[in-house]
Amino acid sequence: MWFDEHNHPVEYEKLNAQERKKAHRERCYNLRKGEEADEIFAFIDFWQRAHGRRPQHLVFDSKLTTYANLVRLDKKLHIAFITLRRRSPKLLKEIYSLPRSAWRQVELDVPTRRYRTPRVYEQPVQLEGHRFRQLFVLNLGHELPTILLTNQHQDSAATLITRYAHRMLIENGLSDAVRFFHLDALSSAVGLKVDFDLALMVVASGLYRLLGRRMRGYADAHARRIFQDLLDMPAQVEVGEQEVRVEFHRRAHLPIVLASGLCNRAVPIPWWQGRRLRLTTYTGR
Repeated sequence: MWFDEHNHPVEYEKLNAQERKKAHRERCYNLRKGEEADEIFAFIDFWQRAHGRRPQHLVFDSKLTTYANLVRLDKKLHIAFITLRRRSPKLLKEIYSLPRSAWRQVELDVPTRRYRTPRVYEQPVQLEGHRFRQLFVLNLGHELPTILLTNQHQDSAATLITRYAHRMLIENGLSDAVRFFHLDALSSAVGLKVDFDLALMVVASGLYRLLGRRMRGYADAHARRIFQDLLDMPAQVEVGEQEVRVEFHRRAHLPIVLASGLCNRAVPIPWWQGRRLRLTTYTGR
């Protein structure tokens, strides 16, 4: 997180290249070394100002804050959280020394997930004099075990693992925004223009999601794949008095487009002086 000249928090991904250089040169996103661990409380304050209440649940990485601050989150702020613990040699040795009978298998209620039946071992752990719940997780799609730390003692292990896995979906969405929509290369340093860029990115992302739902097998596909398979194809464009015809050349994925019901329909376009848009296959005329 970086703060602008008005002390408003701005996500690092939303900084342009010049602002990023400035952030690195002056201070680490305007945070002095040693202050990073308390930034989570600045985020909580920001959330409370924006929403009128504290966040009810936080999910974050192991490097975000300290164990002492985790105690503060639980004892003073009463905010539920899930975080990772670093895989220290001592913890890895403890995990690999556990007998097979100590582990239990749980099933995640995520039908589309490939790794749905991880093995779990959980235990209470004392950190900074405070009791937390610790989960060792195997077979989650990573080569090394995952170590979760939480102050939620009532939720099932499957619920906690599923909730933490949702964090990866958000990261995948950000990755798609960076790689395909170039979120990290905004075109202007002017605040209004940056906001407009982001608004266009959100609109474009939503349109790709809507298009993907119309195409068989693409409901969960990233925008880049939808573009490469279904949109980035040669076509013959014919502009007539009554309509504009876009005739797609035959390609491997064209049957999916045809089956969607979007083709051979005349769609009126308000700013085309009464012309309609028709998508169809190439006739060779």
